Amino acid sequence: MAPKGPFVLCTVNTAPERAKRIVGRLVEDVKEEYTIDYRANSERIEDVKVMCEKEQPNVLFCASMWSQEESLEIQRIAKETVPGIKTMAIPHGLQVERGPDAVVEWLKEKWPGSLKRNQPTTEHPSHSPP
Repeated sequence: MAPKGPFVLCTVNTAPERAKRIVGRLVEDVKEEYTIDYRANSERIEDVKVMCEKEQPNVLFCASMWSQEESLEIQRIAKETVPGIKTMAIPHGLQVERGPDAVVEWLKEKWPGSLKRNQPTTEHPSHSPP
């Protein structure tokens, strides 16, 4: 069966090279099932609207350095800018507490569900898989 997609993905991460590496691993790990086109990263909340207007992503990831309030704000901006966009907020502190492997595993676990719903997500690391 052909992969689903393509899904246009943007990220919001103050460390763009780390975002690129993590998304690259996700893209590679799910390529048999999904085609993901990683387009851009915004390092600042203030730039999310412009990035979304330009790239028109259908999926946006918020990195784990953002607080719950910041993640909700990022997702609100994305949803106001691109109706129907799917958003995911990596649990605050997951990268620092458990490293990039945990982030990739969390994304792989949550990715299919994120494509089915349209609600902002914020999860505490204690709710993420071990």
